[in-house]
Amino acid sequence: MTDPHLGAVISERRQLINLAYRLLGSLAEAEDAVQETYARWYALTEQQRRDITTPAAWLTTVAGRICLDLLGSARARRERYVGEWIPEPVPDRSEFGGHPFADPADRVTLDESISMAFLVVLDSMTPAERVALVLHDVFRYSFTEVADIVGRSPAACRQLASSARRRIRSTPQPSKAEHAAVVRDFKRAWETSDIEALIGLLDPQAIATADSGGLAPAFREPITGGTQIARAWLEIAARGATVQLLERTVNGQPGLVALVDDAIVSVYAFDIADGRITRIWAIRNPEKLRRWIASDS
Repeated sequence: MTDPHLGAVISERRQLINLAYRLLGSLAEAEDAVQETYARWYALTEQQRRDITTPAAWLTTVAGRICLDLLGSARARRERYVGEWIPEPVPDRSEFGGHPFADPADRVTLDESISMAFLVVLDSMTPAERVALVLHDVFRYSFTEVADIVGRSPAACRQLASSARRRIRSTPQPSKAEHAAVVRDFKRAWETSDIEALIGLLDPQAIATADSGGLAPAFREPITGGTQIARAWLEIAARGATVQLLERTVNGQPGLVALVDDAIVSVYAFDIADGRITRIWAIRNPEKLRRWIASDS
């Protein structure tokens, strides 16, 4: 007999992918978590599925718990990761002729809660803080609903979200046009090896972090200081390979991608405050760039 909830269940896929990506910082892991969620749904008997009045709530609860378990084991995996770990960058499919996601329902909604800066802060939280904050502040679930997923009282979940919220920077963010202008100026200064312009665009306390996973050349430790970052970027430009820089949307914000011989080798995300770059995230791990390579082919 046909599952009476089939349409509602399938329509939740995009929402679940969005939730799981924000919680895990990895599209591959998010897809696995959602696949496991659906596997558990179809492992129910027909009568059990009929007895569930709100399939969407059931799916979210299960996906949230799966992600919570994965976050608990993620820290152990990170200890074995070579170099710095940065969330997997997400392209904006509207800028490419290809399709970054095999299924349109898998498309991640690009808003402020998907910015690299936000995801990096989320990664510094405990699993319970992360789940509580994302479910309540981003997806607007009540603390009673969050409690059912996290396995704590609503009051405890409220405290978790409050603790997590204090870690999020409250500095006003530039408009997308202002952000794009700074990134464009950085690109121009990098292409022309204008070190004075680069230093002027970088906050004196700026930090640059690279993620290669040990699979591509990259600086192993974060670089701190605008002058030091500018010098490092000029060294990159002087390495000999002909690099083409393109302005692209990275996790909903203006960023850059670097191509060598028409292959994307790096994706750069930026955080900007008061007209200067405060953070640069350079993702070079080819496993995290597969969707970008596919999308620009």
